Amino acid sequence: MNWKDITVSDDTTHFLIEGNTVFDRRFSEVLKFHSPGIAPVKDNTGAFHIDTSGKDLYSQRYSRTFGFYCNRASVVSDTFWFHIDGKGKRINQKQYSWTGNFQENICTVRDGSNNYFHINTNGNRLYNENYRYAGDFKDGMACVKLENGYFKHIDKNGVFINDKQYRDLGVFHKNYATAKDEKGWFHIDKKGIELYQNRYQLIEPFYNGFALVTSEENQKSIIDENGITLLIV
Repeated sequence: MNWKDITVSDDTTHFLIEGNTVFDRRFSEVLKFHSPGIAPVKDNTGAFHIDTSGKDLYSQRYSRTFGFYCNRASVVSDTFWFHIDGKGKRINQKQYSWTGNFQENICTVRDGSNNYFHINTNGNRLYNENYRYAGDFKDGMACVKLENGYFKHIDKNGVFINDKQYRDLGVFHKNYATAKDEKGWFHIDKKGIELYQNRYQLIEPFYNGFALVTSEENQKSIIDENGITLLIV
């Protein structure tokens, strides 16, 4: 049985393959299967994980469980968050106020003092700095919010990729990221340089060379990577 073929029922209480029940077991809540074939579920005993045969991965019960990413899953025990591995074992004894999901073998977490930072799959910090917010890594880069309220991009060593900072930032997608300054949203390259001078109320990442943007007058249009308007939509 390929776990990728298993879907969640409409009432999110059990699992299906091509509309047929996979195994005769119902839960109060289920989430979809993730690699290597493990799903978060919850019943009257608590939250835990099962394999593709419907068997419990471990005997421990949690307040909440989430999907596996990079062979690690976030779980909640009372008010404490931490990660377990594919065998249901804690990766270490560190615990947090919140944990994200591992992306590119790196995860963002929030400690008891509301500091955000990133850890590796062993649970060790990547760098010493604390941030007001830290996002997921994508293509080796992540957005972080500094104490001064501005955002910057960091690499996997926690080093800033350029000297620019902005009111808000998005992750890089196909070499460009969304950014916001005092005048509005626009796109930047990896050096933090703007691609054009126009500013918008809302923008989306470039999709095969074009992006949907919304002006201050709520007019939506399509622009290219030079900021030239191609179409009003």
